[in-house]
Amino acid sequence: MQPIKNYIKRSPLYGFIKWYRVKKEAILWTAHDQIMLDFYSLFISRGALCFDVGANTGNRVKIFLKLQANVIAIEPQNECVNILRTGYGNNKHLTIIQKAIGESEGEAEIMISNARSISSLSQEWVEAVRKSGRFSEYSWNMKQIVPLTTLDRLIEQYGTPSFIKIDVEGFEYQVIKGLSQPVKALSLEFTPEFIESTFKCFNHLQRLGDIQLNYSLGETMQFVLAKWVTPKEMVGILSRLREVGDVYIRFAS
Repeated sequence: MQPIKNYIKRSPLYGFIKWYRVKKEAILWTAHDQIMLDFYSLFISRGALCFDVGANTGNRVKIFLKLQANVIAIEPQNECVNILRTGYGNNKHLTIIQKAIGESEGEAEIMISNARSISSLSQEWVEAVRKSGRFSEYSWNMKQIVPLTTLDRLIEQYGTPSFIKIDVEGFEYQVIKGLSQPVKALSLEFTPEFIESTFKCFNHLQRLGDIQLNYSLGETMQFVLAKWVTPKEMVGILSRLREVGDVYIRFAS
């Protein structure tokens, strides 16, 4: 059966079907897309600049473009970049950068998973989620050397964003260390197995300015807290959680 599957994947028909699915996904608008749009509209207005760090195949790019933002999508994986270019590459408000983000410019090795969304530049994160059993059915057997740039460098090139979405599977702290100035708002994915890295991000961001925090769980796109809290309060909250989510951080104006 596997040789047959491999033959189909190499055929021109498979390429066409894959291209068609990507284009359809980019055009199709779902109820959850609308939920995401309503949520991200709290941070992103028409004409705003936003960075999507770890854009993957573009489920957030799609929303940010619908909000009529100018989007810088940063994604190192070859297959994901091809999907982004196929689905959204003709949009004049989108710039796709095939790099990873870190604390300095250079190169790094990314571990490619058989699930594109959990590929990672962090060996420690991969080991942590394997040990916990969260992603025990997946593997990270492929590797790719990718160029690194920094948030500071992107700001030099494109301007200060209104919002930065960071979802890089355990490499968030390295991304944050490459930022030396406050921005309006940003988000970070967190996992309970690697929560200390998230707390390090808070510490770095506090050195750049006063911050307030809130969070959402999974893909709910809803704030859990009725009010924004301090970093110390958020550390206490996230220390007790065993769920995955995103923490949202805004700098005091």
